[in-house]
Amino acid sequence: MNIEDRPSGLPVSLQGVQPGLAARTLRATGSFAKRYPFGFAGVIVVTVAIVAAILAPFISPHDPLNPEVEQVFASPGSGSFLLGGDQLGRDVLSRLLWGARISMYVGVVSVLIGVTAGALLGVISAYFGGKTDLVIQRLMDTLMAFPGIILALAIMAALGASVNNVVIALVIIFIPGVSRTLRSQALAIKEMDYVLAARAIGASDWRIIGRHMFPNCVAMYIVLATVTLGWAIVVEASLSFLGVGVPPDVPSWGGMLSGAAQTYVQVAPWLAVFPGLAIAIVVFSINLLGDSMRDVLDPRLRGSEKTPD
Repeated sequence: MNIEDRPSGLPVSLQGVQPGLAARTLRATGSFAKRYPFGFAGVIVVTVAIVAAILAPFISPHDPLNPEVEQVFASPGSGSFLLGGDQLGRDVLSRLLWGARISMYVGVVSVLIGVTAGALLGVISAYFGGKTDLVIQRLMDTLMAFPGIILALAIMAALGASVNNVVIALVIIFIPGVSRTLRSQALAIKEMDYVLAARAIGASDWRIIGRHMFPNCVAMYIVLATVTLGWAIVVEASLSFLGVGVPPDVPSWGGMLSGAAQTYVQVAPWLAVFPGLAIAIVVFSINLLGDSMRDVLDPRLRGSEKTPD
């Protein structure tokens, strides 16, 4: 066939590739949805939460900080506030959407930094062993000796209330657990034949870590990141609920649960119900997604699965 006769619209090298890729993607998505319906539901809920957080400035019906006197304690569905108004006459729905930005930002950034740093420390500790392993693991033991929420409270008391300080506190409490988990897997990978062969041909330590050990820990890394994301949202909400997390003037799910929600729970129960439901649904969906990702990525579990009818 001449070049002129080829279908237009795609480069020559991509002719016939894109339809196959799209079909494989759709088949893989359908297979995942059929095999793990709860995990797929978790994907949908988390995706909706992330999209809502990103588009909050455009889809919020009202300014989350602008009070309207006539909407003080407005019940859900009455007036222009779909989910009601708070004690200052601010739209609860708009504050939920803007609060999702805080929860997702804090959760995603703290998990990316904390889980990545913990994974690197765990792999490095397992590979080098000796004094390096001793120093790193004793530091991890010291951090793990404190309950996570207590350590986070201490860090926030020292640094002050701000969104970035919440991220720092979460990163510090995430690193030890991730490091210990990845270290145990890296110790097994360290003794694999391909690692021994790479060392025998003269590969450098950092090349072995970067090209052979860490890539083989990616499955566990993804599972830990997914599960830890739900915990990060809960801890951020807890810190804001206690008044040491996000500043009170910034809309957040935890902040919406404290203060007025406690004081006026009998007068306006929706002030506590809606942010509580948002936290519960998102965290539950993330946990469902994490369980499904573990089943998909763990070869031992994948090998024991039954083929669906």
